[in-house]
Amino acid sequence: MRLTVLGMIVSVLLTSCAALAGHEAALPVQTIRIDTASGPKEFKVEVAADAVSQQHGLMYRRDLPADAGMLFDFHQEARVSFWMKNTPLPLDMVFIRADGTVSSVEPNAIPFSTASIPSAEPVRAVLEINGGRARDLGIKPGDRVRAEIFHDVE
Repeated sequence: MRLTVLGMIVSVLLTSCAALAGHEAALPVQTIRIDTASGPKEFKVEVAADAVSQQHGLMYRRDLPADAGMLFDFHQEARVSFWMKNTPLPLDMVFIRADGTVSSVEPNAIPFSTASIPSAEPVRAVLEINGGRARDLGIKPGDRVRAEIFHDVE
């Protein structure tokens, strides 16, 4: 009996892990560009455009390539709030207005924190990238984000 229960538990855990891995691979990927004062910066991002992918976000990820990230598309402007629960990587959060301009940047969000990180105003999207990258690349409020959701990919 114990062996059967143990087998069921292992099966459920493996199925859950496979579902999480499959979920990451299932997100559409696109290249976006941020026009900064020091020139354009490109990122290859996964696009989280539905509630399930937005709730999962970058949770459980242990690494993220330097020029990769996740773009959360809310499809309309709204005040949004993020947290870092179950997220082991420090992340920069770039809050983006509906016109594609950067509203604000929250640098180096603390891994695993459940503290709320709200937008300063209604935003259309949020870009999560490795902690410190926004500072290193000079990404600041007012910079223009070029992405399909803003209808201005070049």
